Amino acid sequence: MPLHPDCPLPDESLSQFGAVEMSGVVVLDNGGGLIKAGHGGDLDPTAVLPNCLLRPLFAKKFLHPDPLPHSSSSSSAAAAAAAAAAAALDLTSAAVRRPIDRGYLINADLQRDIWGHLFTSHLRVSTASASLLLTEPPFTLPSIQRATDELVFEDFNFKSLYVADSASLVHLYEASTSPQGLVSKAQCSLVVDCGFSFTHAAPVFQNFTLNYGVKRIDLGGKALTNYLKELVSYRSINVMDESFLMDDVKEKLCFVSLDVDRDLQLARKPGHDNVFRCTYVLPDGVTHTKGFVKDPEAARRHLNSTDESHLTSGGTIIDVERPESAEDRKRIDLTKNEFDLTNERFLVPEMIFRPADLGMNQAGLAECIVRAISSCHPHLHPVLYESIILTGGSTLFPRFAARLEKELRPLVPDYYKVKITTQQDPLLGVWRGGSLLASSPDFEAMCVTKAEYEELGSARCRRRFLR
Repeated sequence: MPLHPDCPLPDESLSQFGAVEMSGVVVLDNGGGLIKAGHGGDLDPTAVLPNCLLRPLFAKKFLHPDPLPHSSSSSSAAAAAAAAAAAALDLTSAAVRRPIDRGYLINADLQRDIWGHLFTSHLRVSTASASLLLTEPPFTLPSIQRATDELVFEDFNFKSLYVADSASLVHLYEASTSPQGLVSKAQCSLVVDCGFSFTHAAPVFQNFTLNYGVKRIDLGGKALTNYLKELVSYRSINVMDESFLMDDVKEKLCFVSLDVDRDLQLARKPGHDNVFRCTYVLPDGVTHTKGFVKDPEAARRHLNSTDESHLTSGGTIIDVERPESAEDRKRIDLTKNEFDLTNERFLVPEMIFRPADLGMNQAGLAECIVRAISSCHPHLHPVLYESIILTGGSTLFPRFAARLEKELRPLVPDYYKVKITTQQDPLLGVWRGGSLLASSPDFEAMCVTKAEYEELGSARCRRRFLR
């Protein structure tokens, strides 16, 4: 989805937004996992909260989740209160209802309920006097676009709407924060968005997403969490109903391996010699309602060694041929409220790079990037390979960028330079790009007004966005 080609890029980064007068634009990054919402011109969103309703075991009806502590609140006291409330809520075996499945809106009534709570309780805006900048994934079906437009104009009565895709907003933000960088000078980049529902590799040229070059992998954070639930349930304890808990395990303990074969051998070592072994303590509902890592320092042992001297000696792995015996292997004790993780920690993120190993008919991320760039004009290839931008929550795994470069380098001609940049905050990069666009003087002219929607309908109004 294109941005306005004449949208000015400031010389300073978004840290200067404090001096900008708050606009009447609501910026809504409506992801499948998280909603990021705030006012155009702000540096950070006002609220970051799960895009779902949940029903804990103690509740009789579905509840709205509290904002995550990551979001900026109007005061530090409010932020502390929100964090305390989130920590106190027991989400063990909580039922979840999501309005978005596989990246697309499937339940407009549920989304209306979530947005209504967001606008009234967190943003406290009058939608009738505000404009909306909304993110939407590529290749959204016209029927879903019509349902979204009905929500915006008929249910919430926004005065105008602009629909953007994440790739162009990330490109805009990166170009503005580094005015002397290649992305800003060449106005060209390849945005890799590893989100909750799927992963996109989207080339952007002069603030326009080249839709014919966008490639998609049907893998995202939700699929990784489900795979982790299956592994832990098969090996330790049944956690198939613990979505929030296993999300926490994935975010705290999983990492990307640079050498999977070597790490699989190392994961077989017994006891303390296994640098990957760590223990996660489940909530008991009495002393603590959230799970936690039993020994955080032990969980980081594999990252603290830079020379890997404790793993290898002269290029040969030390003592990994001796497998753990049945007596040494720790048996599952059902009386304990905890479980151990070893090779699960790096096998889960491995799905993104090698989905075929799990029987999925999908290309890996490196091959997806090569296909996306190959779909573009050959003159753009060297610039695109040198300006790869990573965004989305799944790129937060340690060593993600290093592994991607290792996978990508053999597939790229030697005369092309490969440079991969991870956003400073991959979760908020899309929203910050939208906030920057919403503060531009040309934004209102780019929007579709409610009067135009009522006169022309959704299909004709969408042509303005070249969707």
